[in-house]
Amino acid sequence: MRKLMIFMLTAVVAISCDMLVKTKEQGELRIAFAHDQAALTRAGMAIPDTSDFILTICDSKGRIIYEGAYGDSPESMSLEAGSYIVKVLSSEFAKPAFSSPQFADEQCVVVPSGGVADVKLVCTQANCGIRLKVDPGFLTAYPDGVLLLKSSFGRLVYGYSEKRAAYFKPGDISLVLSNKGADEVLMTRNLEACDMLDLKVSVASSGSPATGGTGKKGSISVSVDTTRNWMSGHYVIGGDNSDGSAGIRDALTVAEALSSIGDEDVWISGYIVGGDLTSASASFSKPFSSRTNILLGPRSSTSDKSACLSVQLPAGELRDDLNLVDNPGLLGRKVCLKGDIVESYYGIPGIKNISEYELQ
Repeated sequence: MRKLMIFMLTAVVAISCDMLVKTKEQGELRIAFAHDQAALTRAGMAIPDTSDFILTICDSKGRIIYEGAYGDSPESMSLEAGSYIVKVLSSEFAKPAFSSPQFADEQCVVVPSGGVADVKLVCTQANCGIRLKVDPGFLTAYPDGVLLLKSSFGRLVYGYSEKRAAYFKPGDISLVLSNKGADEVLMTRNLEACDMLDLKVSVASSGSPATGGTGKKGSISVSVDTTRNWMSGHYVIGGDNSDGSAGIRDALTVAEALSSIGDEDVWISGYIVGGDLTSASASFSKPFSSRTNILLGPRSSTSDKSACLSVQLPAGELRDDLNLVDNPGLLGRKVCLKGDIVESYYGIPGIKNISEYELQ
């Protein structure tokens, strides 16, 4: 009898705990980029595909809820109500490197019980950069010299003919001349995130050892190139980068387009995620049978028709280029389309009267 009572009590406790687990308050977390940019940075670097950005979600105790590619993350997550840290990086950046801008955002968000928390990611450049412009006379004066850019995180050799920008973590960055076994710090600047600095390096006509000069410190001139004040501009992923002209870089995301029914002759950016549309269904995998339509999703991994835009492919070159019957390799590709956003096409909002497109 005693064993039976213990068993019954254990069962009751187990059931009670199970009920507690099941009744924990839940909320929904949705993450998206405020804008889906497809332009170039002022430095001439292509913005990385946001689907490849590294997304990390942690709870208030630091436990990782999700870590992986943004494009592979679910469009909606059911989580316990509470606070979470959402962090996204375009790429890892540990040491100085050429042509390696890093974009990032980090936000604290509260998921409400029974509600939805929408996170709009706005990524700005998290590292800084320097580009040197070496005067031809410098090479003549210091033919054996080597220019270095140094920080506490590492260094880069900057060749006289180098054209790329060197990227560093924010902090003190020094320009050093290494010549005949001796290192000379020419200047040190403190750069913050988003700072991009152009420096011109030249040599005074009387200061060149090769021409009989003394070669003393001060014969080398380092100045900010004010003809291209690069520090005045930075690129924001998910922000407003408009310069007064509309175009592909101002393209609406799929989510924004779903809230912009009736807009005409506008650019929309998204991913080709399916086709073979009917009023009740869509296909998200190969092979496809219809050349007249495709499905545009917010992410390359989207498989929910209601989160997408249906796209009418008009007869002609555009249909030939974008249909998934003849171009199955386009599945998952990013594309920008210019057309009219209509209330319904195959049962969901869609895009018609497309006049232009650009594959990314």
